[in-house]
Amino acid sequence: MFTGIISKTSKVSSVKSSRGGFLLEVSNNLGKLKIGESINVNGVCSTVKKFTPKKDGAGQNISFEYMPETLQLTNLTILKKGNVVNMERSMQAGDRISGHIVLGHIDGTGKIISIKKEGNSQVFDIKTPDKKFMKFLVYKGSVAVEGASLTVVKVKKDSFIVKIIPHTLKHTNLIFKKEHDAVNLEFDILAKYADKRRGKKAKELRWK
Repeated sequence: MFTGIISKTSKVSSVKSSRGGFLLEVSNNLGKLKIGESINVNGVCSTVKKFTPKKDGAGQNISFEYMPETLQLTNLTILKKGNVVNMERSMQAGDRISGHIVLGHIDGTGKIISIKKEGNSQVFDIKTPDKKFMKFLVYKGSVAVEGASLTVVKVKKDSFIVKIIPHTLKHTNLIFKKEHDAVNLEFDILAKYADKRRGKKAKELRWK
């Protein structure tokens, strides 16, 4: 479990396909990690597979391996060497949740329709991968974009708007995003549970 508050950004060292899956290596700037630890990489809950020393001898890389289902729902396969990814370590008991509850289970990729400057912030209009996800978006609710916890400021027909403050831009890869780029989206788990409960109650009423 994560909070959507990005710890660090890191650069991709290498990407390659492997046995029907996908291997991603990124530079480790999170400190001492353990094999099997969960790291949020661009919003995707990723398991540390191994560590390898960098070729220049300065530090180490972290390796992650992904299965086909993850690749179908995320933008990981378009990553290239040198790209910047968002990184967040998993929560510890007693941590403050400065963002919102993020599981690292991506629902799909959205497309950035437009990016506009507004004062000291940037306004992203993002189209959802399917209209069925729109019910999980509410004004002033939460959504994770590339793993970053953001506040929804407007819900449209098949897209939503978030405004990104300078601090978030500076400390995430969102500053590098352009119009038409694909971004990983995870909708609020609490909204999903509320929707499921609402559907269950409606079904119970129909049977009475």
